[in-house]
Amino acid sequence: MINILNVSKTFKTTEALKNVSFEVNDGEIVGLLGENGAGKSTLLRIISTMLSPTSGNVIINNHSILDDPQNVRKNIGILFGSEVGLYERLTARENLEYFAKLNGMADSQITERIDYLVEKFSFADYADKQVGTFSKGMKQKVAVARSIVHNPSVMLFDEPDSGLDFKAAKIIFDFMEFCKKEGKSIIFSSHSMENIKNYSDRMVVIHKGTVVKTFDVHEYREKYTDREINNILFSLVCDNDENV
Repeated sequence: MINILNVSKTFKTTEALKNVSFEVNDGEIVGLLGENGAGKSTLLRIISTMLSPTSGNVIINNHSILDDPQNVRKNIGILFGSEVGLYERLTARENLEYFAKLNGMADSQITERIDYLVEKFSFADYADKQVGTFSKGMKQKVAVARSIVHNPSVMLFDEPDSGLDFKAAKIIFDFMEFCKKEGKSIIFSSHSMENIKNYSDRMVVIHKGTVVKTFDVHEYREKYTDREINNILFSLVCDNDENV
């Protein structure tokens, strides 16, 4: 579970985030929607302990990013943008072994876990080949396996569809659904209203560092047409003062 508590972040004179608060339950996908510079990536980097907040806190499964960042990192998996984060001279299996050890997994667990992921993401045919020879879609499969090799309970995706073709993007979103079924808490950001609507349980709209709206996507789908939802989101994201 993720609890974001009044998180603010200031870079010199720029307020990137202003008192952002919401939570993500186990087995739930929360989508962050906003323009470039809205603060989505900054928030995800704070949650992942890559950045420190100016004020506020984030609690991951009862671990604070301020007081216990090491245990926070053990509880999260990260997949940011189109950055696969793999070593191209290593094989797919060697990459997974490296990240498993980096995350403190015992040697006795690693082989079984990697065999499971190789089968789950269907890359047995190239598991022992160098990643540098892979296509983008092949790398993406290994990257998603890498992000979950230590079986974290929280997953963070920063614009996971950025720069990907349809096939590679589908791998990512199928993976998100897989994480949800496993009961993980998931946050992803996107510029795409369609992806946010299609894959989120709840949506958090951020504008100029502030949460302007949080709502249940399923309830909105029952209440409004697809076009009406798009108009509502466009109004919120583009700073229209219309009441929604």
